[in-house]
Amino acid sequence: MVSSFEDHAWQDVVSAEDLELYKHYERPTFLGERPALLLIDLYNMAYDGGRGPVHEITKTYPSACGEYAYDAIEPTKELLALARSRGFPVIYSTADTRHAGKRGNVRATYRHSGDSGDDPFGIYEAFKPEPNDLIIYKERASTFFGTPLSAYLTQNKVDTLIVCGESTSGCVRASVVDAYSSGYHTALVEECTYDRALLSHKISLFDLHHKYADVMHMDEVKEHLQAFSEV
Repeated sequence: MVSSFEDHAWQDVVSAEDLELYKHYERPTFLGERPALLLIDLYNMAYDGGRGPVHEITKTYPSACGEYAYDAIEPTKELLALARSRGFPVIYSTADTRHAGKRGNVRATYRHSGDSGDDPFGIYEAFKPEPNDLIIYKERASTFFGTPLSAYLTQNKVDTLIVCGESTSGCVRASVVDAYSSGYHTALVEECTYDRALLSHKISLFDLHHKYADVMHMDEVKEHLQAFSEV
């Protein structure tokens, strides 16, 4: 019988032997007392081509995530509304194209993005930032690298990052590892993260959950928030 700690998307790709290897990482999951919500790279380009099979859409839109991106819209909207209702800091990240002509070959990954719309790195309309939200403009995969994010979190006395966005194996992973290295507890919301490749998504969640973050279902996040709000 699979434990609740392993009750996640990777069950069909991780063997029983490997689950046994990782048994020593099992622990209670939690949220700290001062969370912030970090929405990673929920920009227009990820939604190009609409809902559909990723392997078809990416022939025209290499940076799109198709059905996986669209499946995460409603849970992410719910998470965002929950964070706003509790007064948590809300932080977005997107690519820094403000000085694109001067930065040479500095890029987040080696992927060729292809053509996109007029505002490829603008935040997707379903998650429109509000005036008090912070937008982090980054040139590398991690939301921490070369940005003022750590200073902002320190100023707001944040101890936990609730993370969602894309892609799980790329910018999400890099940001979560840096969050852990910087001393922040991180909760990664499974229903609100996605990748172009489903296998990469599942394995990345598995690895991050055991080493650097607590992967939680949306219902778990709500339960944890309810529990400490009643203390």
